[in-house]
Amino acid sequence: MADELTPETPEEEQPKKTHKQRKNGLYPGVSDELAESMRTGWADTELRGLEPIPQAAHTAARRAALSARFPGERLVVPAGRLKTRSNDTEYPFRASTEYAYLTGDQTENGVLVLEPTGDGGHTATVYLLPRSDRENGEFWLSASGELWVGRRHSLTEAEQLLGIPAKDVRKLAEELAEAEGPVRAVRGHDSVIEAALTDKVTKERDEELRVYLSEARAVKDDFEIGELQKAVDSTVRGFEDVVKVLDKAEATSERYIEGTFFLRARVEGNDVGYGSICAAGPHACTLHWVRNDGDVRSGDLLLLDAGVETHSLYTADVTRTLPISGTYTDIQRKIYDAVYESQEAGIAAVKPGAKFRDFHDASQHVLAEKLVEWGLLEGPVERVLELGLQRRWTLHGTGHMLGMDVHDCAAARTEAYVDGTLEPGMCLTVEPGLYFQADDLTVPEEYRGIGVRIEDDILVTEDGNRNLSAGLPRASDEVEAWMARLKG
Repeated sequence: MADELTPETPEEEQPKKTHKQRKNGLYPGVSDELAESMRTGWADTELRGLEPIPQAAHTAARRAALSARFPGERLVVPAGRLKTRSNDTEYPFRASTEYAYLTGDQTENGVLVLEPTGDGGHTATVYLLPRSDRENGEFWLSASGELWVGRRHSLTEAEQLLGIPAKDVRKLAEELAEAEGPVRAVRGHDSVIEAALTDKVTKERDEELRVYLSEARAVKDDFEIGELQKAVDSTVRGFEDVVKVLDKAEATSERYIEGTFFLRARVEGNDVGYGSICAAGPHACTLHWVRNDGDVRSGDLLLLDAGVETHSLYTADVTRTLPISGTYTDIQRKIYDAVYESQEAGIAAVKPGAKFRDFHDASQHVLAEKLVEWGLLEGPVERVLELGLQRRWTLHGTGHMLGMDVHDCAAARTEAYVDGTLEPGMCLTVEPGLYFQADDLTVPEEYRGIGVRIEDDILVTEDGNRNLSAGLPRASDEVEAWMARLKG
C-alpha cells in the first residue's frame, strides 16, 4: 500500500492551505515547483446532465412523511464517519440505515438536515464533503484526497443524483452549534455532529425520531421490494456456488464456503448483509457461528445462513441445512423434515390481518408436537408451549422483519412490531430450527450435534404471501436432487 505524503488528520479538520506529511514519510516536503505543477494541467471532469438515482422519488416521499411527523423541529440525520480498524486503516464504510433510507446517498460524513419552515413543513439539505480541492493540493496530499481514495461527486452532481440541495458539510457542526429552536437527531453515528447539538437535544426526543424511522421502514415500497428480490436472487446463486465447491471446502474448512459466498456478494452486490454463518457439523448448533474455521466433513450437515446486500443496502437472509455428502442420513432427515413441516405451518400463517406472532406460534406448535412425539418432552403439547419447554432445542424466535438491516425495524415499539398486525408490503423471515447440542445428555446420542434451520424471506401480499427465496429448494428430497444436479 502506498504511504507517501498522506496527512495525519482527516481532510475536513485540516487547515485550508497545509497538509501534514505522514511521520516517517520518504519525502521531506513539497517544493513550490511541484505544488505549482500539481495545480495545473487537469481536464474538466465535472459530470453534467446526471439522472436521479432510481429511488429518488421514494426518498422524497419518505422525507415528506418525516416532515409531517415532526413539524417545526430541526431534524438531523448523519451518515456516520469512517471507523479505524488499526493505525491508519479504516473499516469499509457503511452509511447509517436512517440516512441512506432518507437520501439514497452512502458517503461518509454526509448529514441530512430538515430545516423547519414557517408553514409547518421543512426544507431538506444534504451536507456532504465536496470534491477535494486542487488549488491547495488536498486532492493529492490528503488521506481522503481524490488521488488516494477516489473521486467524490461534486455538490452539483450530488444534487442532480439525489434530488436534494447539497452544501459543504465542513462548517455544519459550527452552524448547528449556533442554531436555535427544537432539534432531534439520530444518535450513534457522528460524534462531531452530536457534540455540536449536545445542549439542544434530549434523549427522549431523539429516541422518538429513531423509533419513527424504524417503524416507517416496516412497509416496503415498490423500489424496496424489487431490491429485496434482487438480493434474494443473488443469494440463491451464492448458495449454488457453495454446493458446487463443497469438495474444496472438505479439503480446507468452513472458510472456503464463506469466501465462495462472499465472492458472489461482492460481484453482484455491495457486500454480505451480515456475517455469513457457515456452520458444519456440531457448529450448526451455535446460532451465530461466524468464526467459520471448522472442518467440513462428508456425513455431516452444513447450516448455511447468508445474504447478499444490494448496492442500495437491502439484504437477503436465507438459511438452508444441507447434507455435505449430498444425502441426508435417516436421523438427519427426520429432524430436517420436522423443521420443514414447522416452517410450512409458519409460512401459511403469514397474511395481511394476521398477528405478527401467528407465524411464530404456528411453527412452534409443530416443533413442540415433534418433541413430544419423539419422547423428548412430556405432553400435552399445550403444556409444553405454555411453559416454553421446547425452547431447550428451538432457542430462538421464528422470524423478524427484513430490509435495509437484516433485523430491520429493530427500534420499533413492541405494540407496532411483535404485537402488531401484518400488512401488505411487510417483509419478514420465517426460520424455525432444532438444535441438539453435542453435550446434551437429555437426548439420544444419535441426535447430538445435529442442528437444522430453514429460513426464507416472505413478502406479505394483498391476498397472502410470496416466498421471495422460493428459488432454493426446501423439502429434503428436493434439496438432494438440487445438490446432485449442481454437483453434476
